[in-house]
Amino acid sequence: MSKVLVSDSIDQAGIDILSQVANVDVKLDLKPEELQQIIGEYDALMIRSGTTVTQSVIEAATNLKIIGRAGVGVDNVDVPAATRKGIVVVNSPEGNTIAAAEHALAMMMAMSRNIPDANASVKSGEWNRKSFVGVEVYKKTLGIVGLGKIGSHVASVAKAMGMKLLAFDPFISNERAEQMGVQLVDLDLLVRQADYITLHIPKTPETTHIINAEMLAKMKPNARIINCARGGIIDEEALAAALKQGTIKGAALDVYESEPLGDSPLKALGKEVILTPHLGASTNEAQVNVAIDVAEQIRDVLLGLPARSAVNIPGLNPNVLEELKPYMELAETLGNLVGQLAGGRVELLNVSLQGELATNKSQPLVVASLKGLLYQALRERVNYVNASIEAKERGIRVIETRDDSVKDYAGSLHLQATGNLGTHSVTGALLGGGEIRITSLDDFPINVPPSRYMLFTVHRDMPGLIGKIGSLLGSFNVNIASMQVGRKIIRGDAVMVLSIDDPLPDGILKEITKVPGIRDAYTVTL
Repeated sequence: MSKVLVSDSIDQAGIDILSQVANVDVKLDLKPEELQQIIGEYDALMIRSGTTVTQSVIEAATNLKIIGRAGVGVDNVDVPAATRKGIVVVNSPEGNTIAAAEHALAMMMAMSRNIPDANASVKSGEWNRKSFVGVEVYKKTLGIVGLGKIGSHVASVAKAMGMKLLAFDPFISNERAEQMGVQLVDLDLLVRQADYITLHIPKTPETTHIINAEMLAKMKPNARIINCARGGIIDEEALAAALKQGTIKGAALDVYESEPLGDSPLKALGKEVILTPHLGASTNEAQVNVAIDVAEQIRDVLLGLPARSAVNIPGLNPNVLEELKPYMELAETLGNLVGQLAGGRVELLNVSLQGELATNKSQPLVVASLKGLLYQALRERVNYVNASIEAKERGIRVIETRDDSVKDYAGSLHLQATGNLGTHSVTGALLGGGEIRITSLDDFPINVPPSRYMLFTVHRDMPGLIGKIGSLLGSFNVNIASMQVGRKIIRGDAVMVLSIDDPLPDGILKEITKVPGIRDAYTVTL
């Protein structure tokens, strides 16, 4: 019979499921060297955040088939080492979906009916009913920023409550939004029209302070905002000022830029703000859900069945994985790149395997392309298992083609993304040693390695333009690491690709587009 080691405290429901197919040992507070000494005895390992599964532990795991993390993040697991050894790593990305959605809804209702202050008033011996007259949410407009699993559940409940639904999510198709009874709009229109705004997006460089003083000033005076997603999405100082000045009516926050919440102007405010200590996933049910979810996946893998939330590639022969791994990194990089160039809602992704690559297994490369494409929207929630499902839910169609006649490189991958803002394409290949090269951009020939921060321009091929861009970047203290221009004909259209050392400062992209000859400019962070 299989053996499972549980090295962190999990709900008994998870233990019971594991006990159906294996002998379960619960050994808590193991030191790294202790775990390394005993891991060779086990077929599966179940952890939470307390156990760190290092490469040394994985190398000692001679029988391990699966590592299960009862939660979302897997930062405490060396996933590449596990993948190389053919060990499936799973998590529970949706285990707290309902808990987080319900907390956002509870915050909305608590604000509407002044529940926290009314409760405190009664407990202090008062009976001031007139001081706590509330408002109904019925027929009010709810603006949902992010229509992932949590945002979608909020939409479903709010619709049942009779609310009008607006949403901003550039990665959701109109068809999918219509199915949910939601009208897709841009963020500017959403903040102007919504009576309530609830945020359900990851924190990224693009979403940091997405709700700032400028956005708050556009909101209705009676509007209320809720953040149970990630701290830092709202500029907290700007929010406190808006609440104090009466620019908006109220706010309810469960997450903060710095946790625990220290000195903050939000604490000095009265009933216009509700603050909770990151309780979004803190329900008995959520803790049970993640334990059951991961335990079921471990059980299935031990029975020879696939896992549903693997963060690496389940069921793929390690030899095939080793062969395709460099190309999967290429596919993911190109997917991330073309997704950012597309900039809006992608409706169609064409994945073309070219040259010798056309004879390889295609599914892992398609999935890796989708994972890269969706990364900006979903971050750690997208993986090789759920990428296809997430794409389908967002109305993204995938077309796969093969062309072995392309001989520029031994094997290359071409991705074309079509969306509401137009079509963009990118081609990449592997050089010796697995080094990735971007070989074309929107059909303009180039040859550049991807870098962390990149600037792309579309411009007229004309003398002096490159110098102007260099001088402009220099005036903003932006250092250029490398630069290349691709063109089809002399004095025609061209593209320029610059690798830069740091993200572009605010406002510089707009200045670049003002340079005569520049037709468009994009920044990409990989």
